[in-house]
Amino acid sequence: MTRIKYLNSFIGDKDFYKKLMTVALPIVIQNTITNLAGLLDNVMVGQIGTNAMNGVSVVNQLMFVFNLCVWGVVCSAGIFSAQFFGKGDHQGLMYTFRAKIIFSLVVSAASLFLLYFKGSFLILQFLHQTDGIGNIDQTLQNAQIYLKIMLWGLVPLCLAMAYSNTLRSIGQTALPMKAGVAGVFVNLVLNYVLIFGHFGFPVLGVKGAAIATVISRFVELFIIVFWTHTHQQENRFIVGAYKSLKIPGALMANILLKGAPLALNEAMWALGLTLLNQSYSLRGMSVIAALNINSTILNLFNVFLFAMGEAIAIIVGNLLGAKKYEEARLSARRLIFMSVLSCFVIGSILLLCRNIFPQIYNTEAEVRFLSSKFIVISAIFMPIMACVHGCYFTLRCGGKTVITLLFDSVFVWFFAVPTAACLTRFTSLDIFPIYLAVTSLDILKACIGIILVKKGIWVNNIVSD
Repeated sequence: MTRIKYLNSFIGDKDFYKKLMTVALPIVIQNTITNLAGLLDNVMVGQIGTNAMNGVSVVNQLMFVFNLCVWGVVCSAGIFSAQFFGKGDHQGLMYTFRAKIIFSLVVSAASLFLLYFKGSFLILQFLHQTDGIGNIDQTLQNAQIYLKIMLWGLVPLCLAMAYSNTLRSIGQTALPMKAGVAGVFVNLVLNYVLIFGHFGFPVLGVKGAAIATVISRFVELFIIVFWTHTHQQENRFIVGAYKSLKIPGALMANILLKGAPLALNEAMWALGLTLLNQSYSLRGMSVIAALNINSTILNLFNVFLFAMGEAIAIIVGNLLGAKKYEEARLSARRLIFMSVLSCFVIGSILLLCRNIFPQIYNTEAEVRFLSSKFIVISAIFMPIMACVHGCYFTLRCGGKTVITLLFDSVFVWFFAVPTAACLTRFTSLDIFPIYLAVTSLDILKACIGIILVKKGIWVNNIVSD
C-alpha cells in the first residue's frame, strides 16, 4: 500500500492529465510549429551560405538576450497574474497586465538604444577566424543588415508577450497558439518569397529573412490584440485596462520586490548563455555554425519541456492563489516527473536522428560533423534539463524569486561561464570535451533543484489581502 501511495504521488488521475493537456497542448502545438518554422527559416538562410547563416545566428543570439529580458519582466508580474486568477481577482489581474506593458516597453526602449548604437561591436565579439571556414567581413556585413531590420520588430514582440502571458495565466492558451501559428505561416511564406526572389520579387537574402520576421510579428500582435479586446467577457482583465496606467503602490512595490530578482535572473541567464557561446566561438567559425544548427534542432525537440514549464507556472500558480497548498505540492511533483520521463523518450529519438538534421544544411562537412556531436550531448542531457526546468518553474510560481535567481543565473555565472572561459582560453582541449564539461554541470543543478522543491520553500501565496 505504501509503495502504491508513493507511485501515486508521481502519477496523476485522468482529470489531472486532462487539465494538463488543456493547458499544455496548445503551447506544445504553438512551440512545435514555431520551432519547425525556425528550422526551415534557418535552413533557407543556410542555403545562402555559411557566412549568411553565421551572421543571422549571431544576431539571433543578441535577440535571444532581448527576448528573455522581456520575458523576465513580463513573468515578474505574471507570477501574480496566475495567483490573482486563482483567487478570482480580475482587477488585480488588470493591474498586473498594466505592469507587463510598462515593463516590456521600457526594456524594448533600452534594447533599441543599445543594439542600434553598439550592435556591430557586440557582433564582432563572436567572430573569430581560427579554422579557415567562413569570412569575418562577409559575416559581419550580413549580421548588420539583418540586425538593422530586426530592430523594427522589438516593440510588437514585447507587446505580444505581455498579452500572451496574461491570456495563458487565465487558461486562454488556444488564442496565443493560433496567433503564433498565423505568424509562423506568414514568416515562412515571406521567407520563401523574399530570400530567394520568387513570384517576381527581388532576391533579398538575409534582408528578406529579417523583413519576413518583422511582418510576422506585427501579424501575431494584431490577432492577439484584436481577439482580446473583442472578447471582453472572457478576458475581464482588459476592461478599462487602458483608461490609465495606474497601479496601486502596494501592489507595484510587491511586484518589484518579488519580480525584480526574476527579471534580473532572466537577463543574467540569457547573458550568461551568450557568454558561453562567445567562449565556444573562440574555437572557430565552424563552431558557431554547428552550435546554431544544434540549438535550432534542440529547440524543436524541447517543445514539450518548455510547455511543461508553462503548465507548472499556470496550474501550480492557480492552486497557490486558491490556497490549495497540498494539491500544489502534488501537482508540481507529478508535472516534473512527467516532464523528465517524456524528455527521456524525446531525447532517445533525437539521439537516433543525430546525423539526419545536419545533412539538410548547405554548409561544410566539418560543420555537419560538429553539429551531430553537439546533438548527441544535448540529447543525452535532455532529461536532466527537464528536471532543472521543472524545478525552476516550481520555485518561481511561489514567488521565491531570490532563490530562483541563485538557483538559475547565479549558478550559470559562477560555474558554467568560468568553466567555459577557462577551458577555451587556457587549454588546447577540443570543443567537445569543453561542451560536455559545461553541460555536465546541470547534474549538480538538478540535484539542488530537487532538494529545494522537496523542502517546499516555494509553497507560498503572494496575493492574499
